[in-house]
Amino acid sequence: MKELDFIEIIKKQTENGFLGDDCAYLKDLGIVVTQDNLVEDVHFKLNWCTPYQLGYKAVTVNISDILASGAKPVYITIALSLPADTNNNFVEEFYKGAKSALRGAEIIGGDITGADKVFISITAIGSDKGRKISSRKSAKPGYVIISKGKFGESSLGLEELMHGGNRKDLIKAHLEPELEEEFAFEISEKIKEDYAMMDTSDGLADALFKIAQASGVTISARYIEGMFGAEDYKLVAALPKEFLKEIKTEYNIIGEVIERSDCILEIEGKKYKTYDELGLFNHFKEDV
Repeated sequence: MKELDFIEIIKKQTENGFLGDDCAYLKDLGIVVTQDNLVEDVHFKLNWCTPYQLGYKAVTVNISDILASGAKPVYITIALSLPADTNNNFVEEFYKGAKSALRGAEIIGGDITGADKVFISITAIGSDKGRKISSRKSAKPGYVIISKGKFGESSLGLEELMHGGNRKDLIKAHLEPELEEEFAFEISEKIKEDYAMMDTSDGLADALFKIAQASGVTISARYIEGMFGAEDYKLVAALPKEFLKEIKTEYNIIGEVIERSDCILEIEGKKYKTYDELGLFNHFKEDV
């Protein structure tokens, strides 16, 4: 059983239209909501990061989804499960790191419990006021695919941590990712048409495939160094070509949206028909 299979089961059982994007858009309330979990020895190791860095990244990964939706971050709740021997300094430094990543949002509550390992669950809420919210279902033939910045540095930083390397710039890219807030707002505040935007938390290739799959189209993209890595938290968007003149921040055109062909994603001639062909990380990957 694969991760995406679990998600499909959940969609069928919940029977509503909210699942599918990284944020649920509650239009009647004018908000988007997202939630992410971080588990010790799955998403992080305590000997690889400080409590400050852990708090920073835990909030950042949720704020990233809010920005990718086009919304403005407004509220955060944090649930912490901690071993009995956790000291006060850990909690203090964790929350200092969390506060440094808020980007205008407020921490308004949460929960704290005991556990065998550190488990973090964060819910983030964003406002749609003055913004148009994205959906990965909204890529249309004729749209162009744009992104900005480098990809793959976070994955290289993880390799440094795993193998005892000392490239501080790469390690920082993994533990303290920067977000593209200005880029997100410039799009969502100006655009009138439907559009698709995602972060690249699971890799640029992952985001392109999921946008194409959800929209019932094919995305044809050029190969980008590091596009099969993960945890970059950059943004990729599918937009009408005519809208590009509205964007003042620097960006790169990396592909186009075409009518669905014999594949979902094509990267410089190589065709990907199923998600598993991408070879990306899967929490529930079966041993071969």
